[in-house]
Amino acid sequence: MVKEKIAATADRHVLYELSVQNTEIEYDFVSGVFQRLRGRKATTMREDFCGTAGMCCEWVKHGAKNQAIGVDLDSEVLAWASEHNLAKLKPAQRQRVNLLQGNVLSARPQLVDLILAMNFSYQIFKDRKTLKRYFKNVHHGLNDQGVFILDAFGGYEAFRELKEKTVHEGFTYVWDQASYNPINGDIVCHIHFEFPDKSKIAKAFTYEWRLWTLPELQELLAEAGFQNITVYWQGTDEETGEGNGIFEPATVGDADPGWISFISAQK
Repeated sequence: MVKEKIAATADRHVLYELSVQNTEIEYDFVSGVFQRLRGRKATTMREDFCGTAGMCCEWVKHGAKNQAIGVDLDSEVLAWASEHNLAKLKPAQRQRVNLLQGNVLSARPQLVDLILAMNFSYQIFKDRKTLKRYFKNVHHGLNDQGVFILDAFGGYEAFRELKEKTVHEGFTYVWDQASYNPINGDIVCHIHFEFPDKSKIAKAFTYEWRLWTLPELQELLAEAGFQNITVYWQGTDEETGEGNGIFEPATVGDADPGWISFISAQK
């Protein structure tokens, strides 16, 4: 009897969460930023491009008053989120999560304290007009004391075609920058997963983005009506020379080969 390959039964969404997203750390950062900016705790949060809704689920675990809204265009991933992530919540927590299938360019659920656009998904909007339209819709979706937080990546290796492998328990995560067009900024990236039995899930996820720069993002946020726009730059571990996971407000960053940062923008 031939043993079934690992890739044939592996769940790409589970692998993604294990290799890309750490919602506990993300929660600590975004909730801390909001409290420092507004002097109180955020209770209502909207996760745009929510995917498996990991952050929505994390959010409602941190307080009986916390409510989360997840918005995504993909019905398949929202169904997965309900079956796998929401199902793990306590009934009272589950009632405080609302997943909506919709377009983040036009979705208008209730006003919230905090809106998140993580994992660079907003880069699906490839021209200034459309990205500005998205930022304006975020602005409309925040209450008067609302804050928008998004992440960004860059560095001179971001403009290269390359593959980076990260070994996890039971699988290897492969980030594949398959192509980059310097004329219009288009970048195509894939995520592959490889397993010890030599099987793999090729192109488990594919992203066709525009690689936006921090100056462009700050300018568009301001044009969309946001104020007090702040970039959070990651510090460096003196022993390893790598990022230390601590992000602080900054106006000057290092010319690193690869970096990840966050931006907060206040209504």
